[in-house]
This record gives sequence, structure tokens and C-alpha cells, in this order.
Amino acid sequence: MKQKSKEWIKQADYDIDTAVFMFDGGRFFYAVFMCHLSIEKALKGLLIEKKRQIPPRTHNLILLISQIGIAMPAEMRKFLTKLNESSVATRYPEELDKIS
Repeated sequence: MKQKSKEWIKQADYDIDTAVFMFDGGRFFYAVFMCHLSIEKALKGLLIEKKRQIPPRTHNLILLISQIGIAMPAEMRKFLTKLNESSVATRYPEELDKIS
């Protein structure tokens, strides 16, 4: 595995551990944010490894999946689409009470 891919995966592992910590502490907005970030970093590592290209500066999981060429079940795509939408709300919350 390439060193850059390893670094993305290492950071993804760290971020998912942080998500679990936030979830266990009842910090659910941050748990969602960190889950999204972890998946995003893992996909970027996979993009480097499989396609040998620099990942785009995007937070869009569906775009990254399509660039890698991953085929996935409809339920997984639906989940990741929902995670994409939820993550935007955690990044730019207009009202904390609305997103809770």
C-alpha cells in the first residue's frame, strides 16, 4: 500500500474512534460529522490506491465512490446519501435545535 493511502486510512481509523467517543458521550452531531469524515478519508485513500490519482477537495461521499467505481447495494448508497446530507447540517448549522 502506498504511504499516502496508508496515511488517509490511519486518519480514517482515528476519526472513527473519535466518532465512537463522541457518540458514547452523547455528542451526536459530532459523532455524525466524524463518521462522515472517517468514510471520506478512507475513500480518498482508496482512490489513491486503486486509481492512482490525487483525491479531489470534496466532502461528497457519493462523488468519491463514483470516481473509484465502487458498486454498492441500494441500501448502502441510500445510507451514504443520508450521511452526506446530515453532515452538511453539522458543518453549517443554522439552528442547533432544528438539526437535533
